[in-house]
Amino acid sequence: MELPFAESWKIKMVEPIRKSTREEREQWMKESFYNVFQLRSDQVYIDLITDSGTGAMSDRQWAAMMLGDESYAGASSFFNLKNTITRLTGFEYVIPTHQGRAAENVLFSYLVHEGDIVPGNSHFDTTKGHIEGRKAIALDCTIDEAKNTQLEIPFKGNVDCRKLEKALKDFGDKIPFIIVTITNNTAGGQPVSMANLMEVRELADKYKKPVLFDSARFAENAYFIKTREIGYADKTIKEITHEMFSLADGMTMSAKKDGIVNMGGFIATRLQDWYDGAKGYCVQYEGYLTYGGMNGRDMNALAVGLDENTEFDVLQTRIHQVEYLAQKLDEYGIPYQRPAGGHAIFVDASKVLTHVPKEEFPAQTLTIELFLEAGIRGCEIGYILADRDPVTRENRFGGLDLLRLAIPRRVYTDNHMNVVAAALKNVFDRRESITRGVKIAWEAPLMRHFTVKLEKL
Repeated sequence: MELPFAESWKIKMVEPIRKSTREEREQWMKESFYNVFQLRSDQVYIDLITDSGTGAMSDRQWAAMMLGDESYAGASSFFNLKNTITRLTGFEYVIPTHQGRAAENVLFSYLVHEGDIVPGNSHFDTTKGHIEGRKAIALDCTIDEAKNTQLEIPFKGNVDCRKLEKALKDFGDKIPFIIVTITNNTAGGQPVSMANLMEVRELADKYKKPVLFDSARFAENAYFIKTREIGYADKTIKEITHEMFSLADGMTMSAKKDGIVNMGGFIATRLQDWYDGAKGYCVQYEGYLTYGGMNGRDMNALAVGLDENTEFDVLQTRIHQVEYLAQKLDEYGIPYQRPAGGHAIFVDASKVLTHVPKEEFPAQTLTIELFLEAGIRGCEIGYILADRDPVTRENRFGGLDLLRLAIPRRVYTDNHMNVVAAALKNVFDRRESITRGVKIAWEAPLMRHFTVKLEKL
């Protein structure tokens, strides 16, 4: 008989977690103003709010931390990291930062100015925030198929090159660069095909624009290219990674995802102009160029993490668990963004809580209900995260309204996924009785979802 699938690692250390009562969770939710970001971690049973910085490091990574060089300038740990990044991506210039949004802040301080327009595929919240905070416009050029959550196509994160070319024609000099997010998080952790990246590169060359990859989950994107795109089945993840980055001029990365570290990020580029323009902002905002916002021990751990996570077995184990949760939701008839993404399941709240009007934020309501049901913390990727239009100040209801269940790497077992699926089924079974959502009591002017205060209706 065929052997069943098993993880490509064994467990070496465990951390206790505790269950809570419904009464406790109701009180905690009220005290947190119905915003799961405001919960304490010890109030959470299974934490799927993000896969960012929440993964379990390997024994090799922990060993590398003990060899960290904490020299202020010229640390050997920096060169370990730089050499690994250059080997994987081909980018010569590397600037470490403390996380992905810091990388965006440093690079965008040089590249993005008031009145600019930055086209891309579903800019994530921090990316959009760093663009709009500079009084520029983040222009979404994702393929329309991404909005149909029940449609099964292999590369739902792709850039619509017709939309992109129209933007390049219409806005010309106002476009400082094109950004492609791999994988496309906001659209449901959906991958971008190599063919699409090639098309984007051709347009960029035609209109003489540089291309930047938002690369937090580039390894997962490479895995999907290997398993879904014709001509790549026999290529290694590292070979595919190198080919992907040959089509870009630079990258920002939150290394807390596919680098499998608790903190870290970087900018990498082949353009000396970008490097020279950004490095002054690194010194101003992060630290000296050979540590940025990172300790030497963390740079060592990241170098190992990038090397490990660009191996097929590691990625297969990770993505298999996401697919396992998707299969359980299929059994229960719960709609999510199909096919299952690389790092998370994105439940389509608008198809679950059909009686909750969009003005009462169905995905946030579903997030609250899941926590109340079983102490499981997800994250709204929907109308609250979308913020308000920077000009009209109206809520943006045009996109998807999703509950993201982001699975940390090498942390939970499939038994935990069974609990998540069963809890979601319990909410799904009583969905007809959920007719009211929440309203905003207080919000920040930018990236409001982290700190928003809500009232239950």
